[in-house]
Amino acid sequence: MSSRRPFSDRTHSIVSSHGHGHRDKPHTGTVQYISEKGGNDAPPTYQDASGAPVENNSPLGYSVGPVTITLLNITMMIGAGIYSTPQSILAGTGSVGLCLASGAVYLEFTAYFPSRSGSEVAYLEQAYPRPAWFFPTTFAVQSVILSFGSANASVMANYLWAISGHTGTDWQIKGTALACYSLATLSLVFNTKYAYWFSNAVGVVKICTLLFVIVTGFVVLGGNTRVENPKANFQDAWSGSSNATAYGFTIALYRIIFSYGGYNNAFNVANEVKNPVKSLKLYATAALTTVYILYLFANVAFFAAVPKEELESSSLTVASLFFSKVFGDGPAVRGLNFLIALASFGNIIAVQVGLSRRIRECGRQGVLPFTKFWVSTQPFGTPLGPYAVIWFTTALMILAIPAGDAFTFVNDLGTFPTAAFNLAMAVGIYVVRWRRRNATVRLPEPEFRAWHVAIVFNILVQAYLLIMPWYPPDGGQFAGDVSFWYATYAVTGIGILLACAVYYALWAHFIPKWRGYQLRQDLIILEDGAQSNRLRKVPNDEIDNWDATHDAAGRFIDSETESQSQSQTSVDEIQVEAKGSNKTDHTV
Repeated sequence: MSSRRPFSDRTHSIVSSHGHGHRDKPHTGTVQYISEKGGNDAPPTYQDASGAPVENNSPLGYSVGPVTITLLNITMMIGAGIYSTPQSILAGTGSVGLCLASGAVYLEFTAYFPSRSGSEVAYLEQAYPRPAWFFPTTFAVQSVILSFGSANASVMANYLWAISGHTGTDWQIKGTALACYSLATLSLVFNTKYAYWFSNAVGVVKICTLLFVIVTGFVVLGGNTRVENPKANFQDAWSGSSNATAYGFTIALYRIIFSYGGYNNAFNVANEVKNPVKSLKLYATAALTTVYILYLFANVAFFAAVPKEELESSSLTVASLFFSKVFGDGPAVRGLNFLIALASFGNIIAVQVGLSRRIRECGRQGVLPFTKFWVSTQPFGTPLGPYAVIWFTTALMILAIPAGDAFTFVNDLGTFPTAAFNLAMAVGIYVVRWRRRNATVRLPEPEFRAWHVAIVFNILVQAYLLIMPWYPPDGGQFAGDVSFWYATYAVTGIGILLACAVYYALWAHFIPKWRGYQLRQDLIILEDGAQSNRLRKVPNDEIDNWDATHDAAGRFIDSETESQSQSQTSVDEIQVEAKGSNKTDHTV
């Protein structure tokens, strides 16, 4: 591991030191901008110097094309949700508007930072760079804590046991779920390109399976199957809606969001996408639209074949119930259930791909210990460290949580902190806009800007998701959809966020003060070409010398003359680029 070479080896570098010629460099008083260009044919990324460096040659390659973008999102969205909570999804298929609004926020952030992977990791880092490393640390810790995929592994295990014709015990289901997740992990760790190919192939199978369900549903509605009165559920479609409660609506919204989770998955691999803003805008939207249509008609199929009362009590095997109603309990049903299990397997893979990039980006920010473990792509050209952590946390959750409540509680637990960070991201768009407008040098306009109505709508939805879970169900404190206190997942989510804040306070402030050092970042290059920040503990008596010989990004300053010259050159480059970058694209 060696120190990253200084300015002359970088494209479009803006040098910003702690105390050298600050007035000549783009800044907003607290934010000092640097500009770096990635290898994905995107415009330069202008970001705060404290952020993780842009990798101008991604060690993960550039294998994410239009098909992979589309199927990464589709494969993650079509997972356990559509086969486990159809009544909730049917009630809120219009949530596609929510996803489009949130997607607009993601896309504008991508336009600002087009060569940064990890989506929320990079966006929160740049929206809230002060206090130093607070948001990176908080997001990194909760990402590691919540980096599990036990829900889909449990769903896959249940379907595999249904195929066998037996009802697995609690520990048999746990063992099967762990085996499934281990197999998915192994399919990803050896080669990034082949992993994408495999994920895409599974995605195609998932789409075909859902299309088969839809076609079967129309056949059922035509009255040509063993299902009696297939239109019964549609004769009084609004039955029971008058009994809806605020708690029930909130839980339904959480389930809907979970079922559409994945619309933003491809943003996690932005630095592996050529021309990312244009590509993600087109193909991520196409993926969401496709899934919306498939979900809508699949739910019609489920309600055509299965009485509402049975759907509400079917737990995680709605698809099995559907096939049994239409085809009976013969070998054909077992084969169809295998396709559903394969859909869950593909979802596990898609989630791991996106999550591994997020965790790796957390490591590149330097806020996690053992930087090389998180960042290195050796020996297979894949993020092996993040994959190992994801597998470990998933194994722990599978083995530790009772199977009955695992699916419900774990999904809601992840949604609450996610809503908090999504709210911060939506507000952060305005923070980034304001800061760039007030920089001492005009920065280029982004390729894409979201409409205000989309951002405000997204803010309101995320605020609702944070407030309403505290509203109790009508039946009392223990009348929720889990066997324990109804707001346990919300309290646990807050506890995780508070734990992150405590960790930050200890690591970044109290311990350095007690032990007489300060944190400074250093830019490094690993053996595989991966680039990362690494935080160093600089003794107090060496701080002045460090600040005098390093710029704000952690690069070593060869000389004051070189620093001033390159800074002015980069300022001129920004001004030239800004004149030709005034086109703005709006969408909801």
